[in-house]
Amino acid sequence: MNIYTKTGDKGKTSIIGGRVDKDDLRVQAYGTIDELNAFIGLAMTRLTEDHYHDIYNELEKIQHELFDCGGDLAVVFEKQKNPFKTTEDMITFLEERIDEYVEEAPPLQRFILPGGTEAASYIHVARTIARRVERQIVSLQKVEKIHEPVLKYMNRLSDYLFALARVINYRAGKKDIEYERSAIVFRTKKQ
Repeated sequence: MNIYTKTGDKGKTSIIGGRVDKDDLRVQAYGTIDELNAFIGLAMTRLTEDHYHDIYNELEKIQHELFDCGGDLAVVFEKQKNPFKTTEDMITFLEERIDEYVEEAPPLQRFILPGGTEAASYIHVARTIARRVERQIVSLQKVEKIHEPVLKYMNRLSDYLFALARVINYRAGKKDIEYERSAIVFRTKKQ
């Protein structure tokens, strides 16, 4: 099997339903999803303790889902013959996990500095990449029709990664550092 095809040597690449320039908005978006997936994989290499087993399994599930999202973006919408893979159930799963992680970590009122443990730091980087993907998808949908659950999934994923980084730090006994000039931006349910 050849890894190289030479078909992209002139700056074009194939998508499902055509060929586009390699800097096309669609290619930018699914390429950044690939970058995000790699950073999540890097973070997973730092989650070897038993108390991270559940997180490791979730992240592996999310890595598969990121391939689904990238595949859905690589399709010219009007030429899609098979069902899209990104579903509302995937978004609901993230929402449920966010709610559980918010309950597990200490209450938060102010912005925090990204960091803490090495694994949490990688997750924070992944969160920023997820936000970049989200911005790229917004730009893409201004000119192309897309499968809308992909955008919702990426929006929810960045929130999930934020909550997850806090839980990773909490389980490691590492306190989040609040941004010292932050106003109170998160309110508890009782306030």
